[in-house]
Amino acid sequence: MGTPAREKPSLPLLVLATVSLVSSPGWSFAQGTPATFGPIFEEQPVGLLFPEESAEDQVTLACRARASPPATYRWKMNGTDMNLEPGSRHQLMGGNLVIMSPTKAQDAGVYQCLASNPVGTVVSKEAVLRFGCEELGNCMLEDGCLSPGSPSPVLQEFSKEERDPVKTHEGWGVMLPCNPPAHYPGLSYRWLLNEFPNFIPTDGRHFVSQTTGNLYIARTNASDLGNYSCLATSHMDFSTKSVFSKFAQLNLAAEDPRLFAPSIKARFPPETYALVGQQITLECFAFGNPVPRIKWRKVDGSLSPQWTTAEPTLQIPSVSFEDEGTYECEAENSKGRDTVQGRIIVQAQPEWLKVISDTEADIGSNLRWGCAAAGKPRPMVRWLRNGEPLASQNRVEVLAGDLRFSKLSLEDSGMYQCVAENKHGTIYASAELAVQALAPDFRQNPVRRLIPAARGGEISIPCQPRAAPKATILWSKGTEILGNSTRVTVTSDGTLIIRNISRSDEGKYTCFAENFMGKANSTGILSVRDATKITLAPSSADINVGDNLTLQCHASHDPTMDLTFTWTLDDFPIDFDKLGGHYRRASAKETIGDLTILNAQLRHGGKYTCMAQTVVDGASKEATVLVRGPPGPPGGVVVRDIGDTTVQLSWSRGFDNHSPIAKYTLQARTPPSGKWKQVRTNPVNIEGNAETAQVLGLMPWMDYEFRVSASNILGTGEPSGPSSRIRTKEADELELVSGLAKANRVPSVAPSGLSGGGGAPGELIINWTPMSREYQNGDGFGYLLSFRRQGSSGWQTARVPGADAQYFVYSNDSIHPYTPFEVKIQSYNRRGEGPESLTAIVYSAEEEPKVAPAKVWAKGSSSSEMNVSWEPVLQDTNGILLGYEIRYWKAGDKEAAADRVRTAGLDSSAQVTGLHPNTKYHVTVRAYNRAGTGPASPPADAMTTKPPPRRPPGNISWTFSSSSLSLKWDPVVPLRNESAVTGYKMLYQNDLHPTPTLHLTNKNWIEIPVPEDIGHALVQIRTTGPGGDGIPAEVHIVRNGGHKHDGGERSRPPCPSWPIVLLHGDTDARRLPEALISTLPATPKLDTHPSRHSGWPQPPSNAKVVRHCA
Repeated sequence: MGTPAREKPSLPLLVLATVSLVSSPGWSFAQGTPATFGPIFEEQPVGLLFPEESAEDQVTLACRARASPPATYRWKMNGTDMNLEPGSRHQLMGGNLVIMSPTKAQDAGVYQCLASNPVGTVVSKEAVLRFGCEELGNCMLEDGCLSPGSPSPVLQEFSKEERDPVKTHEGWGVMLPCNPPAHYPGLSYRWLLNEFPNFIPTDGRHFVSQTTGNLYIARTNASDLGNYSCLATSHMDFSTKSVFSKFAQLNLAAEDPRLFAPSIKARFPPETYALVGQQITLECFAFGNPVPRIKWRKVDGSLSPQWTTAEPTLQIPSVSFEDEGTYECEAENSKGRDTVQGRIIVQAQPEWLKVISDTEADIGSNLRWGCAAAGKPRPMVRWLRNGEPLASQNRVEVLAGDLRFSKLSLEDSGMYQCVAENKHGTIYASAELAVQALAPDFRQNPVRRLIPAARGGEISIPCQPRAAPKATILWSKGTEILGNSTRVTVTSDGTLIIRNISRSDEGKYTCFAENFMGKANSTGILSVRDATKITLAPSSADINVGDNLTLQCHASHDPTMDLTFTWTLDDFPIDFDKLGGHYRRASAKETIGDLTILNAQLRHGGKYTCMAQTVVDGASKEATVLVRGPPGPPGGVVVRDIGDTTVQLSWSRGFDNHSPIAKYTLQARTPPSGKWKQVRTNPVNIEGNAETAQVLGLMPWMDYEFRVSASNILGTGEPSGPSSRIRTKEADELELVSGLAKANRVPSVAPSGLSGGGGAPGELIINWTPMSREYQNGDGFGYLLSFRRQGSSGWQTARVPGADAQYFVYSNDSIHPYTPFEVKIQSYNRRGEGPESLTAIVYSAEEEPKVAPAKVWAKGSSSSEMNVSWEPVLQDTNGILLGYEIRYWKAGDKEAAADRVRTAGLDSSAQVTGLHPNTKYHVTVRAYNRAGTGPASPPADAMTTKPPPRRPPGNISWTFSSSSLSLKWDPVVPLRNESAVTGYKMLYQNDLHPTPTLHLTNKNWIEIPVPEDIGHALVQIRTTGPGGDGIPAEVHIVRNGGHKHDGGERSRPPCPSWPIVLLHGDTDARRLPEALISTLPATPKLDTHPSRHSGWPQPPSNAKVVRHCA
């Protein structure tokens, strides 16, 4: 990016598309010492767009690489090394290239940074420096003019030229062009009609293309007349800018009433190219009368439900290769259809599938390196060595992504890069090749100094010196050179293997390694130990589920070594530490590894292996445990031969779990929430070898699911999964019951829950509880309703088909509000009608009350409350009165802004709280029922009082006598905007009695009796008056602990009321006032008992209230 300029440029530098690079970090083959490694880029140059009119006087292309020793840098422009002499316009600052006073003629081109150190050279990705952009508004990311890295959006102003008016016939479609100004990045568009913010709605008749900004109207009407302006908005990060076009007038000629077939005007292109992961939006909008409906489909596939298919647009939020294909937009109305098709072609930037990594190879060895990349089009792969192109030569073969070396030499060491590129981008993978020529060296990996081995066992002693090329290996015991024999083998990688070890094999063993660079050796001592043996092996066992079992396992071992026991079940290790597990170790002795299985389950059966191990050898023995239990679940439950009361079930046998199946039990349920119940079967007892049985006694025309359980001598196992759901047939015409013919096919019971009411005027709504399937007895089920006005003779009937129906609405304008109807109901199926229910009374819909309350009176009772009363309304025939609604609003406001509160009953007075002080209110009262509110009463006015003084009483002093407490304070003088003080309220609480006492006085002093043994008291004092209660002053009084409180009292916010709360138990008296203060509610609140709001609320029955008068 450009370096910070001293002056703010008129246009920002715009960063071009980036290219990724993959490389390995520095690494070392030394013993943890700081590594020498080739350059690895940490910052690479990115493409820039330099506005030619920019006030910035230089361009900086960044380059920084990590390397040891540190890297040096050089740059290429258009493939040629640049001259970076001191004093020239091109300066090297660290690795960055700084171009002073850049010009298009001299400096536009492709730049690359090369970083080098003694290990090798790597080349950065290419960065293109451009100057300006011929048509900024038409710049696309693919063109390279602009890129997502741009630091800020560019949006020029609309042309200042007046726009030509647009004229069309009313009823025709029309397009208004936006012609947006030059911009970067993309814009969003909206259109104004006549004035801001009257935006054109996005509905089926209007469409604003977010590609061109043009406004389309499918069919114009008179409301479209006016002046239109296009609003273009650029969004980028936290920066937003909007510009308006000049207004263009839309004029409509005489209406053309004809109907027109659709004609698509906003079309998506025949081919749309997109990169994987990008968002694609296809636009399609048509003119026509009636307004056409837009539908989308994928010609060679189906649309994903996750895509947004709002009618004029099809949006794919993150395109993938599966989304490639042909898409069709169809516009259709009653006069015809029009279609347009286009293909989405999905491509992708190169992405690595396989990369090279830093490699150390021996001199003279062969090496094959490979890299592979995915992308569309398929990326081309090339190779670089130390920043220069690498082609096949002598010992080097280059085959696309494969690089092969034969007989590596030291000169092959260096930095290599694999480069994959297609038209969408380039990616680099870098790695260092270090060709090694080293004499054998055991310092990193010597032969083990002490090598324990078990007598009779086998030992492998590796010999792995660091050497390049690979060393020749010889072994000796003492001075004897070892060769291959029946007991001794030296493998091709130099490992010494000794079998059937005896005491005579003890001694010093030396590995000799040699190559053309030198030789080295390393020695270890072999120590032979006693072999580990199982002395008591576990025995196989046969147990039942729930039993406990101990498997014994004892072993002997070399006493100089530690012995450990491990157990496996079917070759999986047993976890003894698992919480709630069934396995325990039976002994803590080192030579005893017994395993106890607690509460064995079927899963605990299998092959158990006990392994006794030391660091040099081990021994193991196996035992089989058979766990018998109840049978497993049967499988494959199939229902066939479905009748009205019987079905035939078949199933497959489950596992018998090593105990023969004795019998089967069949269960059924009626979904979805029915419980499983055992059913009668034929045969009655189903033997263990059976796989089919008949189920008896089912209900006709019912849905059922079935399951099967198997039992053996050890119990009943898990049931099978449920069968598929079936429905029994309708019952036959006649059913034999106890040898008698009985007609039993109509519904057997009447529906229940008959009720109703509510609805719109002129409606009778009847409700009932839908009947469950077990009572329907057949298909064609529904409900038959009979109803009549109470007191009339003839019945009206109505059929309501469907078992799930639960209400019926009868509409007739002649029905009066709240008229009682007699109603009864019965159900029917295609065989006939069932029994009738009892008659119920249901009322028709109510209507709002017709009468307004009279004699409404309102008066402010404090600064935040007013009392309202009215003359109640008599019950009318429109419905049942539920209560009254009080509406109140400030003088000067409109009634539409009124606040509302409702009474919960038919009280004729209420108190409204939460009002503003010293404010005039208008008040109306309305009666309401379930249908709504009635007419308003004539308004009444009320004025709230001024608020109480905000200053609490101060300078409080007190004195104790043997039986009384006297308190005195400075009078509170209200301000002009505060209400008068008519007295004071004092709440008294002492440490002996938790019950608070409320005292009232109209003076600025008070004397109250107190017990002689009182030691501590809490007192709160506040003003009272027509505006309510003021802020309290709180003092803590201790006998002989002082006598004055000089104004440092704690004050509270104004409160309309102070509830007296009795706290039980051992509540700390000093914390009691926190529970006693009630603050003003944030929203108005209604109380229908005004007496509770006079001063403070009424105290609890066990609280004393004492009034003190002068």
